[in-house]
Amino acid sequence: MMMTNRTRGAVGAMVMAAVLMGAMSPAMALDAEHRAKAEATLEKAIRYLRANQAEDGSWSPQPGPGITALVVAGMLRDPAITKDDPAVAKALNYVLSRQKSDGGIYDQILGNYNTSLSLMAMGLIKDTDPKIADAVKKAQDYVRNQQWADGKKAPDGEEIVKGHRWYGGAGYGDEGRPDMSNTATMIAGLHDSGLVCTDPAYARALEFISSLQGSKANTKFGDKIEPNGGFIYASSRFSNDLNNLETKVGTSENAKGEDVDNGAGIYTDADGKSRLRTYGSMTYAGFMSYLYAQLDRDDARVKDAYSWITHNYNLNGNPGVGMQGYYYYLYLTSRALNTWGDPVIETADGKHHEWANELIDKLSSLQRADGSWVNKDARRWGEGDVNLCTAYAVMALQVAMQ
Repeated sequence: MMMTNRTRGAVGAMVMAAVLMGAMSPAMALDAEHRAKAEATLEKAIRYLRANQAEDGSWSPQPGPGITALVVAGMLRDPAITKDDPAVAKALNYVLSRQKSDGGIYDQILGNYNTSLSLMAMGLIKDTDPKIADAVKKAQDYVRNQQWADGKKAPDGEEIVKGHRWYGGAGYGDEGRPDMSNTATMIAGLHDSGLVCTDPAYARALEFISSLQGSKANTKFGDKIEPNGGFIYASSRFSNDLNNLETKVGTSENAKGEDVDNGAGIYTDADGKSRLRTYGSMTYAGFMSYLYAQLDRDDARVKDAYSWITHNYNLNGNPGVGMQGYYYYLYLTSRALNTWGDPVIETADGKHHEWANELIDKLSSLQRADGSWVNKDARRWGEGDVNLCTAYAVMALQVAMQ
């Protein structure tokens, strides 16, 4: 296969780095063929995104500037694209125009979600632009203030202190019920924008994240969750003593108090005990968050999460929920495994998987003729939106190539 100049340079640099370091970096799992395939796939995707950018610089602005920011984050990870690229510059102006006096970057709703995604994009260029750096600082302060922490009160009047079931978590915004996805998105935004892992926001988040893991290390709620090291989305109806599990399968409660289907559901184990089932995207979100908080690799929580991954590694669906949230799952898989740093996963059956090569093959095979992706089989969680799925795919590919 013919290699571009950029491909030759990247491969040569990786080989030299391996010689000098005496070790394989995560990117070394990529052979020249897969790197070229990823570049060709990304070229088509970015061409699609350029052609479908709105006049105001946005992509899919209905939920706010978050999807636009995610697209920009993927584009800026391309070494050939800078903040002065016309499409990027226009999109950044759109994102920045949505920053409020409180530092949040959103329209009317989903403050934490939109601001955290915006931090992922702005963090890539904050060191080269004082205006962006100032916006980043304000946005970081905003999302940390959205986190459930000491001094706040839940809608039912309960005071939030360490040990409360919501402590350290984050929701979509407006101090809504926290969940694993939004908390991990917050952590990723803070990480990508350069907030050091010693900031108290990480420690608080770990309190909440750990409570959603089915692990012996989870002394708070662990006996209510599938005991395999994986994570659930949320458990808003849990009381602090957890005497009663929610009886509706796969439901939790949104900020308005309505029942919404957000998880893989409840099952009964061999002993007749009801447990909440873990699933893929939330497990990679939790695992990624542990790594960004720089938990030790020998920490029981990290080891349990990685054990789940080795027993459930699969790029053909989101384990536990099928094709629901599939592109979000692939995006989180790429981020988490890249951060973990091993180019090969040995699964429980003894097989070895070069995950980056396999992810590139999978996303390349799913790309549509126009360069986009969409979850035609399961439009839940926003994946009927072509721009969102394409942004997830672009980010997954860019991270896998690092």
